[in-house]
Amino acid sequence: MSVRFTDQDGGVRFAVKVVPGASRDRVVGPLGEALKVAVSKPAHGGAANAAVVALLAQTLGVVAARVKITRGHGSPRKEIYVGGVTVADVASRLLA
Repeated sequence: MSVRFTDQDGGVRFAVKVVPGASRDRVVGPLGEALKVAVSKPAHGGAANAAVVALLAQTLGVVAARVKITRGHGSPRKEIYVGGVTVADVASRLLA
């Protein structure tokens, strides 16, 4: 399987599996239909969520305000929405 990116409302929606407390922040790669992301911040007080948003924004070359966690704030499995991008943009930057 590969990561499922969905066009929606002028942006792209996709699932991520977050690994908090990693040695460094990085996009690991596909994990089934989700994208595996490792962040160094702990899963406490929203620190890991903020790190995920910052990492994805930096990797995609967009401002952090365009990246939203739409589901799974307290879970390692999350749904992400990135506004103002296409599926081709997201796939080429996150799966390269």
